This record gives sequence, structure tokens and C-alpha cells, in this order.
Amino acid sequence: MLDSVAISRLDEILAEHQGLEGPLLPILHSVQAAFGHVPQDVLPVIAKHLNISKAEVHGVVSFYHDFREVPAGQHVVKICRAEACQAMGADRLAQGVQKALGCDWHETAGDVTLEPVFCLGLCACGPAAMVDGQLMARVGVDAIMAKVRA
Repeated sequence: MLDSVAISRLDEILAEHQGLEGPLLPILHSVQAAFGHVPQDVLPVIAKHLNISKAEVHGVVSFYHDFREVPAGQHVVKICRAEACQAMGADRLAQGVQKALGCDWHETAGDVTLEPVFCLGLCACGPAAMVDGQLMARVGVDAIMAKVRA
């Protein structure tokens, strides 16, 4: 259940996007930025505001992997899964990070959330990753783990 502060913030977000054409994605991005995830309790409020079904809102949230239904850890590690990085060892990198963290994709271990991403734009410098918003090229497991432990 949303508390009064969260309801107030959600109302602000909805007002900020009033009149915008195709507002669902921008609203969901703003909600995630404000709350760290997209809480289930906001879905019916957003649906009612946009005059669409809760199922439509849920469908968008569940379709796009960038939206989280639970808060992420303090650190977010994104590993490129695109073909260029795979050719440069991204599968080995992913397996190594999964083993080091003890978690799978879209899971949080301790204070680190692991997410796949499809292209970070460093195709010539793979494998690539992003740790807490900072790009890392030609990266290995040790470098990623050092970054999250720093």
C-alpha cells in the first residue's frame, strides 16, 4: 500500500505528464526514478489516470526489462548481451559475475543487482559492462567485482 508521501509523489508525476502524447512509458520511467522500482500499487492508479486497463500497464512493465518490480541493490551491474560482446567473451564474463555474486539475471545478491543489456555502444571494445552508470570496456570479472566493492 502506498503511503501519503508516495501518493503525493505519484500525483506529481502524473500531473507532469498531463497532456503528453503517449505518456505511459515516460510516466513509468519517472515512477522508477522516484521510487527505485515500479510498485504494483501504482499500476491501477496509472491505468485509471490514462483510462487504460491495469493489464495494459502491467504488460508494458513486464515487457521492458529496464522496469523493476522490486527495488534494485545499491549497485547495478549491466552486462552487454549483444552479439559483438558475445563474440568477445561476454558469456564467460556473465557466468563469472553470476558465480561471483551468487545470483542470476534480474536478481539481487547483497547490495548488487545483475541485469542483461543489449548493446552499450562499445561494440569494438567488448565485452562491455556498466556498473552504477559507468561504462567499462574490455572488462573482466575482477574489474567488475572491484568496482562494486569500492
